[in-house]
Amino acid sequence: MRAVFQDLYKKYHQDLYQFLIYMTKDKEQAEDLVQEVYIKVLKSIHTFKGESSEKTWLFSIARHVAIDYFRKQSNKRKRILDFFDWGERGEQLEDQSILPEEIAEQNEEMRQIYHCLDKCSLDQKSVIILRYIQSFSLKETAETLGWSISKVKTTQHRAIKALRQLLQQEYGEEGDIQ
Repeated sequence: MRAVFQDLYKKYHQDLYQFLIYMTKDKEQAEDLVQEVYIKVLKSIHTFKGESSEKTWLFSIARHVAIDYFRKQSNKRKRILDFFDWGERGEQLEDQSILPEEIAEQNEEMRQIYHCLDKCSLDQKSVIILRYIQSFSLKETAETLGWSISKVKTTQHRAIKALRQLLQQEYGEEGDIQ
């Protein structure tokens, strides 16, 4: 079991970490979530039946860990907002965290795309990250998300359309996303 785990770690650690950075936009949080993923993998490695690839199984776990993290953050944020009396203005605390430096420094286009990607739905964001950033095939993306290939294609199409519209609205550009 140790050898299997080490093999998974060696093959996929960097991609898994990068995926979680893109999802959370926070290096430290991504590191914490990677650890959570490995804990879940260790606890459930004996149940892996090989019906999908190791890669899609691992990224499926990572996606669920990220979703759980977002749910917890949403609940925590709601409790904090409920605790304070924000009055009739409906003020919201805005997340001022910046993109990871490695991503933000790539170029202005990527910064704009990443900014707009953050405004897409979680499903759209997941598909775009897996397909275009992690270079997953349609089949791998479908297996990771537990969807049909048709649903991946539809979500991908809608995500690209949404990104184009957001880029147009925010930056007055057509966007070269294909």
